[in-house]
Amino acid sequence: MIQLYHIFKHNGAIETLSDKNLQVNKGEFVYITGPSGAGKTTLLNLLFCAISCDRGQILVNGRNVLKLMDSDIPYYRRQIGMVFQDFKLLPNKTVFQNIAYARHVTGSGVKETKRRVWLTLKDVGLIHKKDSYPLELSGGEQQRVAVARALINDPAIILADEPTGNLDIEISIEIMKLIWKANKQGATVLIATHNREIIKNFKARVIQLNRGKLINDLPLSE
Repeated sequence: MIQLYHIFKHNGAIETLSDKNLQVNKGEFVYITGPSGAGKTTLLNLLFCAISCDRGQILVNGRNVLKLMDSDIPYYRRQIGMVFQDFKLLPNKTVFQNIAYARHVTGSGVKETKRRVWLTLKDVGLIHKKDSYPLELSGGEQQRVAVARALINDPAIILADEPTGNLDIEISIEIMKLIWKANKQGATVLIATHNREIIKNFKARVIQLNRGKLINDLPLSE
């Protein structure tokens, strides 16, 4: 499903990823852990084609994403649901519109989009907030909108960068339940996190990074 070979990525004079090799199978749930600056976000951004590496290969479903033309990237991203650490919600659009936007960019019909958005809002418990704007929401509510937007197209791959960062444990568990459910329905999930409580409650494979190097790969979190 996802294969990385000899990945090098430098950030100025800082080496954020160094000769990284990694394989994630279809349907796996994987945590990426490590201290700040370990390369967690860099790895997710490489998979999302938000940045490029200096050298190496990244294969997703057998396709080398580093060779994609700029015009191909939006189509490649249609198979990916991305949950950003800072939400990246559109401030001038309502909750409903923010989630619907992820459908509109794929060319989905209006009727089906509305149906899917309503179902997704129900899943994340935000029907009562459908007409609210992002700045009118709490941090936990904004994160649920971000997760809903990532899940609305039933993506084959979910990438989440600290999806429970700065949230209390109760809300964090609710967020994780949504992502866990998507994984059980077939999505491949990679989550960058430092939240040990979440890893303890939702056991899965754990990959540890330090200064861009893979230092541990545990099949199941303990």
